[in-house]
Amino acid sequence: MNIHDKLKFFYENQVVNWHEHVYIDKDMKLDRDALELLVKDSELVGIDINVVSRPYATKFFSPEVMELYNNIVGEAMKLYPGKIYGFAFIDPIHGKYSTYEIDRCIQELGMIGVKLYDQFTLSDKMQEPIIERCIELDIPILMYAGKACQKPFKKPLESDSTHFIAAAEKYPEAVFIMGHIGGGGDWSWQLKGLERYPNIFTDISGSVHDDMLIEESVKVMGANRILFGTDGSFSSGIGKLLDADISQDEKKIIMNNPSFVKYLNRGCK
Repeated sequence: MNIHDKLKFFYENQVVNWHEHVYIDKDMKLDRDALELLVKDSELVGIDINVVSRPYATKFFSPEVMELYNNIVGEAMKLYPGKIYGFAFIDPIHGKYSTYEIDRCIQELGMIGVKLYDQFTLSDKMQEPIIERCIELDIPILMYAGKACQKPFKKPLESDSTHFIAAAEKYPEAVFIMGHIGGGGDWSWQLKGLERYPNIFTDISGSVHDDMLIEESVKVMGANRILFGTDGSFSSGIGKLLDADISQDEKKIIMNNPSFVKYLNRGCK
């Protein structure tokens, strides 16, 4: 069986990748070669849309850097309309400027959600203005997540499912995406308790492709709360979904989750 036969299911169905990134070059500009490769590779494997962000993976950074990175995402969206959509990367440390940046990215650049990293946990009070503004705009929040198992923890403010549950209880009207269930750490622990919170979703991205990862995620959360994602590894994201012992209908839901179509429809305007 050749690669096209293996990917037939992807070619025949709409596929939205909700967790991907764009990159910068040495001059702090959009790496257009990497972006072109992302789009071309997506076409080869049957991914129709990539939702991207450009996070800054250090503790804190200036408002100017936040704006620069979001402008880079906006540039990528303009280069490939209908194929590249964007999430605004936000650091809550900047207070009102952070909420202004959300408005700029959504209303002026046409982005469709917010990306948070590990500057603070999701349930930290610093996140509350961000979450509240996202509720007002009716946009999802993709949060970097994981459950570290070994000390010392490299990312002590990494959000695990307890932080998502705390945020979901306080803000039941918010839409949270627990980033990369396959991103490392104890994914089985991460799933515990999530069945009671319909506003918590997850994406399947991450290099971990343990046996039963997808199956257990569907069992606990339901396919309607799971999104397709790759986070830099097409082979892992595609392979573990195609190989998962779930129904074809459940795979189709994950590949293009009906609950999230509305965000795509309003983006890039």
